[in-house]
Amino acid sequence: MRAVVLKEFGGPLVLTEVETPAPGPGQVLVRVAASGVNPLDIKIRAGKAAHARHNPPAVLGLDLAGVVAEIGPGVTGLDPGDEVYGLTGGVGDLQGSLAEYAAVDARLLARKPESLSLREAAALPLAAITAWEGLVDRARVSAGQRVLVHGGAGGVGRIAIQFARARGAEVFATGSPRSLDAIARLGATPIDHTSAVVGDYVGEYTGGEGFDVVLDTIGGVNLDLSFGAVRTYTGHVVSVLGWGTHSLAPLSFRGASYSGVFALLPMLTGQGREHHGEILRETAALADEGALQPVVDPRRFTLATVADAHAAVESGVSTGKIVVDVE
Repeated sequence: MRAVVLKEFGGPLVLTEVETPAPGPGQVLVRVAASGVNPLDIKIRAGKAAHARHNPPAVLGLDLAGVVAEIGPGVTGLDPGDEVYGLTGGVGDLQGSLAEYAAVDARLLARKPESLSLREAAALPLAAITAWEGLVDRARVSAGQRVLVHGGAGGVGRIAIQFARARGAEVFATGSPRSLDAIARLGATPIDHTSAVVGDYVGEYTGGEGFDVVLDTIGGVNLDLSFGAVRTYTGHVVSVLGWGTHSLAPLSFRGASYSGVFALLPMLTGQGREHHGEILRETAALADEGALQPVVDPRRFTLATVADAHAAVESGVSTGKIVVDVE
């Protein structure tokens, strides 16, 4: 099969022929149709993601959508010909999705939403799992709550806005001036982070009480700002990039709580993989109900132009998720 191989950190991505994998126990062989590109893929390629180790030579690519080609021993619930999607590889010792085929743990997969193309489905897994673990598993977002999403125009932010709205919450999201219209189209109240002061928008949108849930997708100083924006006692801050050193005093003085999300953990440890499949089944149901729509950049990339796809992500200039067409 054809695959894009990283031979050394920081080196070029080489399109080459490699052996097609065979599905082992509990695995299915997926004919990959599309691979979503995440900022994390860029960090892994550069050797700057120790938390997402994937030593070269390696096939990168975290997200995939495709068609089941073969079933391994012990797999039930999936059949050849099923269209599936998942966060399945590109870290640890798991082959990534920038290849024509991938043998993946069936627990990490779900049938793709019927209402979406394979290309659209490939834009969802990492972002959807991260947003779901933060908002649903950790913060238990519910109807009537006020939710603040920091980074509402990013990959996780876009999905998080839609998840929170689907659960009946009123959503607010920060972004740059050029992203405010996109945030508004997703149904959130946009907040310009370049001009707004935390105390001002907490006062304007919550009467000074603070948001019930704050989802931080940016990290750094933004997480510190989140501690000052959450509701006293019952508020919950969740971060997907809480890797720095932070003072918990502002959060403690509010009596609020904090959770971190590390969506790659089941892939790296083998524990909890079933839950990834469960989340993707819930995500598919929301998409088919019309409550969730991925935002995909219209530019087309192939295995031969993966380097251009990575450059597009690195530029930070896109109108949605970058997806590589593998087929």
